[in-house]
Formats: sequence, C-alpha cells, structure tokens
Amino acid sequence: MDFRLTEQQRELQAAAREFAQAELPDIASQLERDNRPPSRDLVRRYAGMGFLAINAPAELGGLGLGSVDALIVLEEFAKISSAVAFPIFESMVGPVRAVEHFAGRALKERVVPQVCSGGMIVAVAMSEPDAGSALTDLKTRGVLDGDVVTLNGTKRWCSGGGHADAYVVYCRLSDDPGAKGIGAVLVEKDAPGLAFGPNEELMGFRGIPSADLNFDDCSVPAENIIVPAGGFKRLMEAFDLERCGNATMALGQASGALEDVLQYVQERRQFGKPLVDFQAVQMKLAEMQMKVEAARLLIWRAAGNAEEGLPSVLDSSVAKCFANSIAREVTGDAVQLMGAYGYSKEFPMERRLRDAWGWGIAGGAIDIQKVNIASAMLGRRFDQRK
Repeated sequence: MDFRLTEQQRELQAAAREFAQAELPDIASQLERDNRPPSRDLVRRYAGMGFLAINAPAELGGLGLGSVDALIVLEEFAKISSAVAFPIFESMVGPVRAVEHFAGRALKERVVPQVCSGGMIVAVAMSEPDAGSALTDLKTRGVLDGDVVTLNGTKRWCSGGGHADAYVVYCRLSDDPGAKGIGAVLVEKDAPGLAFGPNEELMGFRGIPSADLNFDDCSVPAENIIVPAGGFKRLMEAFDLERCGNATMALGQASGALEDVLQYVQERRQFGKPLVDFQAVQMKLAEMQMKVEAARLLIWRAAGNAEEGLPSVLDSSVAKCFANSIAREVTGDAVQLMGAYGYSKEFPMERRLRDAWGWGIAGGAIDIQKVNIASAMLGRRFDQRK
C-alpha cells in the first residue's frame, strides 16, 4: 500500500494543472455566463494533449494508463469548473467505457478512437419521467427486427442532450420484467426518429447541456446494441466507474474552493490582521482539508482496487456518497469565509457551491448511494417497492 503518486502520475497532474489554470478560467466564466458547452475546438485541444484518452486501451487510440491516472487529471480540470471538465469526464469515465468493455468489436472500434481524438462526444441516456432512482422502471423500448432496432420512449435529464454526437440509451429490449429486460443501444444524433427537447435551465451545471431525448420509431442498426436484454448488471458495473468520475467532479469543486479560500484568507485583512490569523478560520481550514483528503483517498481506492477491471459497487458508492456530501460542506464553508466575495457571481465560488449540489443528485442521489452501500455490506438487495 503506497499513497505516493508515481513520477508519471505527478507529471500528468502537473501538466493538467498547468494547462487548466493557464487556459481555462476565462473560458469557464464565458460558459457559465452563456450556458453553452465547451467548443469542439477546445475538445480537440484536449484530445491533442492526450487528456481524452488516458485510460483507453492503446489499440483503441488511448494511452493505456489506469483509472487513477485519469481521475488525477480530471480533478485538475474540475477545480476550474464542471463545464470545462465535462468532456474529460465523459471520455474517461463516462458511457464510452460501456462501449469499450461490452460492445462488439466493430462498434467499439468505430466509437472509442473517435472519442479519444475529440471527433465524437458520447453521452448517456438513463433517466425517464417516471424512472430516476427507480431506474429499472424505465419504459423506453427497443424492438429488434432483423438487422434494425426501433426505439420508442422519452429520456429525461440527459447531460449532453442535444449536444453529444451519440447516446448510450438504456432501454427495454425484451418483455422480461424489471432489470431482466434492460439493455443498451448506441443511438447517434442524426438517427431518424430522434428529437431533442429544449435545453434545461438548472441551478448549476451551466455549460453542461441537458435536454430530453424523444424516440419516435427511431431506427438504428442492430450492431449498435451494446448490451442485450439481461445485461443491466453489466451496465451498472461500467457505471461504477462513472460514479468515481462523478465523485471526482464533486471533489474538484471542494478542492478548488479550498485552494482559492486559502489564498483569500491570507490576503484579506479585518480588524488589522489577515483572516487566517483568527483561530476560528484556522479550525475551519483544517476541517475542509481533512474532508478533501478523505474524499480523494476514497476515490483513488475505488479506482485503484479495480485497475484490471471496473470498481465495485461498494467502493464506488462509498466514494461518491462521501465526496458528494463533503463537496457541499466545503464549498459552503468557502462561501462563508469569503463573505460577499464568495457570494458574488464575479467570483467562481458561488458557482462551485451550486455545482456541488448537482453532483450529489446526478448519477444516483446521495441517499441512493447509502442504499447501495448497505446492500453491498449485507450481500442482499432491498426492494424499495415493498
């Protein structure tokens, strides 16, 4: 057990930090103001520096490194803003990993290298109007007829909706009830029968598009099936890695807030001395540091325990639940320490607070993670319908 980063990891971290802090703060402010995603040119810049391909296999256009390496880089981008980090998140720990692990060879060779090169953005479409936390209640249906799958239904809260080039769509591919009938299909944005709703206006996550996906006899080739009916458990295994990414995005809000507030309390003076000289401020900084470090170690443990595969539901849920919770606390404390400067939209702190709340809802709410944790601890599932 070694808690030190390797030389390669330190170099990755330094490269990501240098680029993010030098190039992205002004862009993050623009994306927040205009509520628009990073440009395709910026995404291609990410790709050119290898940031979209860190943990993808070399044979599919990636660098072939581990998930811990990917999450180390992701945190440095997330410290700037959720919006500028989101393409990194989607490429390293997002739905493209399900394509990589479970899709047929032809589909993964068509999709994964394009994601690594910045030529394709892939989003996930899971939730529906009546299926969020109760995901196995989803109703979107895909019917296989020969070499075509026809989809009908509606997806809600799709991050990347209307902007991404393709979607990993969770849907019913058989008449079997509950999880047994669920699989996933890749649907590209220009598929006939796919339409998008308007962009959602959310409290946070500005610069991360969110829209409904409406399938009306939407037809895609049968080879686009990623996981057939009965593969829900496998989809959730891939989603355990996305939980680690969600946790890292939350962590980035907290660690970025802590870095900013450390500088602020040393520069800001009240009652004739810097704020940091007040013992109450020192105590608060120590508490914030402990929370950030603990969250980071839980995330790295989850990813590190799964370098040969995908994280466990227990490790990933513990990491996500804790990181989501402390992100809200640490960003809230940072706003309080900075006072009006933290509360002002002229500075990034209030944005971090709003985004921190969002990460505790997206990808499985905090309380659902607690149910996952208890289930894994006890080795049984709890039926919330009874």
